[in-house]
Amino acid sequence: MGRGWKRARRTSVPRQSFTRQLFFKWIKQHLRIKAFYGTSENAVKTQIWIAVSVYVLVAIIRKRLSLETSLYQILQILSVTLFEKVPILQALQASDSQFDLHEDPNQLILFDF
Repeated sequence: MGRGWKRARRTSVPRQSFTRQLFFKWIKQHLRIKAFYGTSENAVKTQIWIAVSVYVLVAIIRKRLSLETSLYQILQILSVTLFEKVPILQALQASDSQFDLHEDPNQLILFDF
């Protein structure tokens, strides 16, 4: 009984390590965590869970609204329009169509070539 448990334990440790490595590789590739704001284990776990939750919510929004824009573009749009009173659907649909900046009379033009 002792040998079987030790053998199973020996094979599960590298598998867990590999799974952990894949998880952090996915985090680096898909989540925008530039720096951790805390150093404790709880702070790091909380920030990772928040980033994963935002990623999943944006993926759900993309699927429900049948948007063709990438998740990265949607996150960019949401970060820019975070404090504006614009419905999400309107902000995301504006990104799908190429609109002219000259239509908005309140838009300042920096370079008029």
